[in-house]
Amino acid sequence: MLATLIKNANSDQALIAILNKCSSISQLKKLHAFFIASGLFQHDIFSSKFLFLSATSCSGNVEYSYRIFNQIPIPTIFDWNTIIRAYSSSKNPNRSISLFVKMLDKGVFPDHLTYPFLVKASARLSSIEHGMEVHSHVLKTGYELDRFIRNSLIHMYASCGVIAYARKVFDEMQNRNLVSWNSMLDGYAKCGELEMAREIFALMPEKDVVSWSSLIDGYVRGGEYQQALEIFGRMQEMGPEANEVTVVSVLSACAHLGALEQGRLMHRYMMEKGLRLTLVLATSIMDMYAKSGAIEEAMVVFHGVGKDKTDVLFWNAIIGGLATHGYVQESLDLFSEMQLVGVAPDEITYLCLLSACAHGGLVEEAWHFFESLKRHGMIPKIEHYSCMVDVLARAGRLTEAYEFLGRMPEQPTASMLGALLSGCINHRKLDIAERVGKKLIELEPYHDGRYVGLSNVYAADKRWEDAKTMRDAMESVGVKKSPGCSCVEISGVLHRFIAHDKLHPMSCEIYQMMDFIFKQIKRDVVYVDQENSMYTAEV
Repeated sequence: MLATLIKNANSDQALIAILNKCSSISQLKKLHAFFIASGLFQHDIFSSKFLFLSATSCSGNVEYSYRIFNQIPIPTIFDWNTIIRAYSSSKNPNRSISLFVKMLDKGVFPDHLTYPFLVKASARLSSIEHGMEVHSHVLKTGYELDRFIRNSLIHMYASCGVIAYARKVFDEMQNRNLVSWNSMLDGYAKCGELEMAREIFALMPEKDVVSWSSLIDGYVRGGEYQQALEIFGRMQEMGPEANEVTVVSVLSACAHLGALEQGRLMHRYMMEKGLRLTLVLATSIMDMYAKSGAIEEAMVVFHGVGKDKTDVLFWNAIIGGLATHGYVQESLDLFSEMQLVGVAPDEITYLCLLSACAHGGLVEEAWHFFESLKRHGMIPKIEHYSCMVDVLARAGRLTEAYEFLGRMPEQPTASMLGALLSGCINHRKLDIAERVGKKLIELEPYHDGRYVGLSNVYAADKRWEDAKTMRDAMESVGVKKSPGCSCVEISGVLHRFIAHDKLHPMSCEIYQMMDFIFKQIKRDVVYVDQENSMYTAEV
C-alpha cells in the first residue's frame, strides 16, 4: 500500500505531503527505507525533510536524526540548524556546540536561526563560557539586533546565574516584546531577586499567564509561600486563567504551608477550568494532600492514575507523604508495588524509605535500603547519611550513630548532628549530647537553636549553672532567640502567630477567648480536686 501511494504521487510536493502525514517515528523509518531503496532519498528536498521530521518528533531519537544527517552529502544551513536544534533539546546538549564548530570548519556560515539553539544548549548546560562564546559570534556576524536571539541570551545568562549580563542585554533592546519582559522577569525570579522581579512585573506594558506564573514560581522557590498565594489571588481577580505551570506552583505553596483548604480549592479550580490531569498535575495534587496530612485524598488521586503511565516522581510523592505521617508499612508496601510496575527507584525514593524507617524504628530495614542504594550504582548523599543518623538516634542506638558519623566520607553537617542531639536528649545519653552540642556551636556560632540545644542538655542533667552560662554566651555574641510561630488555617485563610503576638487584627478577641478557656480549665480542675477529696474522705 505504501509503495502504491508513493508511485501515485505525481510531484515532489505530493511526496512531501505523504511524509507530513507520518504519525510515528516507526512510520517515518519505513518511509525512509523505501526512499533509500527507490533512490528518492538522494534528492535534497527529501533528505532534509526526513531530517527535520525525525529531529522535531516528540518520539524521535536524536541519534537516528544524526544518522540521517550523515547520509546527506552536502548539508545546507537548514540541515545544520535542524541537527543543532535536535541536540539542544536532547540529553546531550553539548553536541550542539561541537556540531557548530564542525559546521564552521566546513565553511558553512550560521544564520539568525542557528544562534538561538546554541544559546539554548548553553543555558541547559549552565555553561556561561559557551554562552559568552556564542554571544561573541553573534556580535561578529552582525546579528546582535535580532530580537529572537536577544531574548534567548537573556534567558541563557539568567539560567547561568549571571543576571547582570541578562539585564544589560535587556536594557540595550530597543524592540522589546512580551517574551523579552517575561525572560527578564523569569530570570530575576529564578535567581531569587524577588524585589527586582516584582519591579519588572510592575513595569510590564502587558502581562500574560507566563508573567504571572513566573512571579508566583519565584516566590515559591524563595520560600515566600504566603506571598505566592496572595499573588495568585490577584491573578484570579485581574489576570488571565491559570495554566498547568501556575497550578503546580500554587499547589507547591499550599503543600509547604499545610494549607489544605486552599489546596482543595486549587484542585477544584483545576477541574472547573477543564485543565487536563497530566502526570505532573496529578503528582502535585497528590503531594499537596500528602504533605497536608490528607492521606485518604492523596490515595484517591494515586489510585486514579494508571500505573503504566507513572514515573518515579509520582511514586516518591506518595511514598514520602505516607512516611512523613507515620504510615510506615503502607509506604514500604507501595515501594514493593512500584518495583512490580517496573519503575526504577532513584536517590529520592531511598530518602523517603529511610524516612519511613526512622518513623517506624526499623533499623535493620534502614540499613538494607542504605546498602541497596549503593548496590544500584547510586552514591549516598549527605541527606541519606543524615536520615540514617536519624534512624539510629530515634531508635536509641546513639553510640552506633556517633560512630557512623565518624566513618562518613565528608564532615557531618549541622542537620545530622542536630538529629543525633535530639536522640541523645530523648534517650538521656547526655555525655554524647554535650560533645555533639559543642560541635554544633562550632559549626554554626550564630544559630540561636544551637545554644538553646546545649543549654537544654545541661538543664536535663540539672547542670543549671552551665545552662545559664550557655545562654549568657549566646547573648555575648549577639545571638537572639528567634520566636517560634504557629499557623492555623480557617476557612481557607492561613493565620500566623508568634508568642505574645498582638499584630493579628482580631488579637483582642483571641486573648479574650484564651482567658475564658483558661478560667474554664481552672474551674474544672478545682471541681475535679474537690470530687477527689470527697472520694478520699468517704473511703
